[in-house]
This record gives sequence, C-alpha cells and structure tokens, in this order.
Amino acid sequence: LLNINVGGKLFQIAYKVLAQYPITRLGKLALYTDPVKKLQLCDDYLVQKNEYFFDRDPSIFHYIFHFYRSGVLWVMDEMCPSNFVEEIEYWGIHLKYSQRCCRILFEEKQDELSEYLKIEKELEAELEPLESGTQFDGKFLGRFRKMVWNLIENPYSSVPAKIIAVMSSFFVLISIVGMTLSTVEEMKNKTGKIWMEQMEMVCAIFFTSEYVMRLISSSSFKNFLRAAFNAIDLVAILPFYIQILFENMDDGDMQYHEELHKVENVSKLGKVLKLIKLMRIFRILKLARHSTGLRAFSFTMRQCYQQVCCLLLFIAMGVFTFSALIHSVEHDVPGTDFTSIPCAWWWAAVSLSTVGYGDTVPDTILGRMVAFVCISFGIILNGMPISILYNKFSDYYAKLKAHEMSQ
Repeated sequence: LLNINVGGKLFQIAYKVLAQYPITRLGKLALYTDPVKKLQLCDDYLVQKNEYFFDRDPSIFHYIFHFYRSGVLWVMDEMCPSNFVEEIEYWGIHLKYSQRCCRILFEEKQDELSEYLKIEKELEAELEPLESGTQFDGKFLGRFRKMVWNLIENPYSSVPAKIIAVMSSFFVLISIVGMTLSTVEEMKNKTGKIWMEQMEMVCAIFFTSEYVMRLISSSSFKNFLRAAFNAIDLVAILPFYIQILFENMDDGDMQYHEELHKVENVSKLGKVLKLIKLMRIFRILKLARHSTGLRAFSFTMRQCYQQVCCLLLFIAMGVFTFSALIHSVEHDVPGTDFTSIPCAWWWAAVSLSTVGYGDTVPDTILGRMVAFVCISFGIILNGMPISILYNKFSDYYAKLKAHEMSQ
C-alpha cells in the first residue's frame, strides 16, 4: 500500500490500483523507482511513517480517492467549479472520467460562473473612471489637473464636484426644454427667438467649458477621444458652433442672405441647418454620465444583443409571413388597402406589436382570422424576451448601485 497524507488526513491506496492510471500524479508516484523523482511529485516525505505528504484540500481528495477505487470521478453540485478543476488538474485526472450527466451539469455550472465573473468585471469597468488619481503623478501640472479631474469626473470627491454634476444635468434639461419650446408656434416671434437663442448660448458655453476642463485634465489625449461619454459631449456642443458658422457665411452679401432666408425651407443650407439643430437632441445622452439607470440600460443592451437580434429577426419573419397571408386573402376585395405585400408590411408590424392603430383593417372573414393569428403571435413573441431583458436590467442596476456605494 502507498501511504498518502493529504492536508493531515491519511489515505492508503494499493500500488497496483495506481499503476492502472500511469499519467496521473499518484500513478507516476507508484511507478517511479527513482526517489528524487518521487520527491518532485509530492510536497514532503515522512521517512518514519513512509508517508508522502501533499499540501492540498483533503475534502476534494476524497473524490480523487474514490476515483482510484472505482474508476469513476464524482462531481458534486456544492463544489466550486474553479477550485475543483484546479485540484483535479493538480492530481492529473481528466474530467472525462466522470459520468456524462455529472459532466454536463458541471460544465454548465462552470460556464455560468465564467459568465458571472465576466459580467462582474465589465460592470466594474463600467464604473471605473477613465483616469485615476495616480496617473497624474509626475506629469505637467499634475496636481492642478488632478484637482480639475476630481471636480469634473468624481462627484463624490467634494461638495463643489457634486454641485457641478447637478448643474450639468440641469443645463441638459434646460437645453432640451429650450429646443422643444423653439418649435412651439407662440415662441416663434422675435422676443421668443431672442430668449431661445440666449438660453442656447448659455447652455453651449457651459457645455464647452465642461468639455475643455475634461480635456485639460485628461492624462491621455488618445484615451480621452476614445471614450464614449466624451464623444457625446462633443456632439452636444458642435451643433451650436456649426449653426453659427453656417448662419454667418458670406456675411458681407446681405442680399444673398435675405434670399437664402426666404427659401430656407427648401434650400440645401436650410436642410443642413435643420439637421444640425436636430442633433441637439443627443444632449439628453449626457444624463447617462450621472444616471445609474441609463448606464444599466445601456449595459443591458450590450449584454443582451443576441436576444435583441433574435427578437428583431422573429419580428421580421412575422411581418413578411403575415403580410403575405393577408395580401393573399384580401387583394381581391374592392377598395382594399392590401394591394401588395409591401403595402401590408405596416399592418403586419403594427399588429405584431399589438399596438393596432386601426388605420388598415381586413374586411373578409379569412383576413380577420389571419389578423387574430398575427396578434396572438405578437403577444407570445413580445412576452418571451421582455421578461429576460427586464430581469437582467434589474440585476445589473442593483449591481451598479452596489458598486457605486462600495466605491
């Protein structure tokens, strides 16, 4: 018998049993005749008791011991997958010796653990700031840039930093409200335009100052440009300056500007200005910088892109299928709106989403049966991924809040 001491517990295994598995650690220990090679396989050797000592977990070695006796590796649910894999790799035993049912369950648990650790790492990276305080050490104006960085990027560092974070969200809301009011007919008079322009100018000055402060406090200009939030900040302030640039083009030619103003709705320059003004709506994305809910929603969409793509695929299949069916049973009805399959796409999309505007409806009994099946399919289709997305969003939101509180 080979005497084995694992973590203070003694096990005895026959040499002939160990010799059946020559590639394992204990199999090599039983087959080697050179004492030096044997000592390389264990942590220590007790001469008086003729015991080979291994400083490993004795609770897991019980399953290794059972494997040598029966030829089957047991895998228990309560074991940590990472720890168990590490132990069996040390003893040189492969997972293939376990039963297929146990191996499948173990691999599923291992995949779940890997996915969990991956998500935890990405959640921490989501909250990890672009810069850290140590990155400013030894750099030009490092102390000043660190102070500016804490003021802009870390709302929990001081009371002024928290005030600036609140002001940033306030100016975003003011900007969105101003853009909304500028489309109201009563605000299109001269006085209303002046107020809206002044409000837009104040917001643009604040956003520009905020962006410049982030730029000068950044320790790496390349990383600063790569950051998504900084790109959103740039998109938020560019429309104001591009609009000023376009409106002041050829300022010396007043007649040209008067003619341009008359045909602004149809001219190319007028369309470009409208598009640039519309880009101001992206300022609302700046709220995500200080909103845990928006960040959790964005993180959920990134993690569940496969489910979202499957949902879009199923919707597209349903639209094509039911639009073809409704066209085949309704196209002969006089005055029908289903004159072609593309004309039925809108009806199919609205019915699948269970919105049901009622602007296009089938007239025949067969058409209504197709509509009923379409709506039923839409209810089932919408019910499947929504619960998954909501549960993951709730989980990610709770974890993000927990990480924020711990930081």
